[in-house]
Amino acid sequence: MDARSRRKIEMGYGAREHSTSHPDPSPGHTATVARLDELLNKAEVLAARQLDGIKRVRAATQEKRALERAMRRAHLPHLERVAEVASREVPELAQKLVLKPNSRSQLAFRTAARGMAVEAEAQKELLVKYGLVEDVLADLVRMLDRFDALVSQGAAARQTHVGARAELQAVAEEVVQVVSVMDGHNRFRFMNEPELLAGWESASNVLAAPRGTAKPDDHVEPAA
Repeated sequence: MDARSRRKIEMGYGAREHSTSHPDPSPGHTATVARLDELLNKAEVLAARQLDGIKRVRAATQEKRALERAMRRAHLPHLERVAEVASREVPELAQKLVLKPNSRSQLAFRTAARGMAVEAEAQKELLVKYGLVEDVLADLVRMLDRFDALVSQGAAARQTHVGARAELQAVAEEVVQVVSVMDGHNRFRFMNEPELLAGWESASNVLAAPRGTAKPDDHVEPAA
């Protein structure tokens, strides 16, 4: 949840608490409080959904990094070294089974590593003659499949938390509108009761963020 939406929703909680402590039996007021309660409950559901999406994006990102490290340290160097020896028989193998220096981004790495796995599968019989351990190749393919699955999972989780954040922003704006309706009524109710009016004004105030600390969003995730 971004900081601006959080402040508006927290203001809604304050307004609801004040209204619960100082009820009014009029149908209009009752309906307005009920709508505020509905919005705050919806905000809680959306906030939980957004947080879950963020956690799933982070988990997918961390696992992808672990898989990439493992493949870079073990599987791909094994293919490269075997291909270097096998290039005595098939010279082009040394160029096909090598991880290029520009494969630093996850997308570039994923594409390059998959290409190496496909080429190694196609040349497996020859590569085995020069020392390829088939279990290494099989595990590389398994890890790449898992990597691809994590890319999809991360994208889906990102859609979840971005969508929830957008809905939260809309709910926060509606909370402000509902509280503004309550404000006119409560100023009428408490115009001869300064303490109650001051309490309402405090409860219905959207506190500004401290200067220099406001952020557009509390959670910024790396691309999956």
